Amino acid sequence: MQPTPTPLGSWVQSWTPGPVTAQDPLAAGPAAALSALLDLPGPVAEAGDPLPPLWSWVYFPHWPAQRELGTDGHLRDGHFLPPVPDRQRMIAGGRCEITRPLRLGEPAERVTSLGAVTAKHGGTGELLFVTERREFRQHGRVCLVEEQDIVYRSGRSSTRHTPVTMADSAAPDRGEPWRLPLRPDPTLLFRFSALTANAHRIHYDTPYAQGEEGYPGLVVHGPLLALLMLELARRHAPARQVRSLSYRLRRPVFAGEHLMASGTPFDGGAGLRIATGREERHATAEVAFA
Repeated sequence: MQPTPTPLGSWVQSWTPGPVTAQDPLAAGPAAALSALLDLPGPVAEAGDPLPPLWSWVYFPHWPAQRELGTDGHLRDGHFLPPVPDRQRMIAGGRCEITRPLRLGEPAERVTSLGAVTAKHGGTGELLFVTERREFRQHGRVCLVEEQDIVYRSGRSSTRHTPVTMADSAAPDRGEPWRLPLRPDPTLLFRFSALTANAHRIHYDTPYAQGEEGYPGLVVHGPLLALLMLELARRHAPARQVRSLSYRLRRPVFAGEHLMASGTPFDGGAGLRIATGREERHATAEVAFA
């Protein structure tokens, strides 16, 4: 008889990591690099300009020593990593409230703290939902507050995925006025991994992604899908400041697939999504304008 697994919630009953503060000069380099990755005609912002929503993800990088990484490329241990055995991690979604955008070239402070921790049962077993809260400040004033929901599983056997056939065709046209097509390739995913200090091997190591984690190919980063959706608002409503946003990552997209970021504006905001020929909502988002 197999032993009954320990509930995930019991592993984190006494886990209460304190806040962590980091600083970044918000130099122009990372914004210029992300602009190049998105094939923009030039840097999206110069010193003194506002940084687009969620572009803070290419700042405050954390580069641990190589010996601190596990076989999957993630940290084996970390301040906000729950003490769950054989831990597997994925981003489920998040929210952001923007009082004033961060300004490029002005020193910024980020305070990260632990939010809600909830154990739930899903189709693949027990899941642990952990919310990280990040408060960004410049000149002593809070500019924006972001929350990111991260899902953890315990045990490698639960990471095998239902087989899928990757889409060769583009997503069907639903008549949405905002559209941004992209076909991510391994080079783009590698560059985004480097830009965000993300060493998870599912994004650049095809034999690992297929043989160890059961994916049909390299996985497109969830944060990249979120940035593509927000790029629609930046390009089509450049005069509108985003006051708040939320996003949800539902189904993975794989390298080589034709994806379409699309959106529909409404009074005071817009609804956004990522689609392929096999799935209409890999990711969804909503923005509200100031």
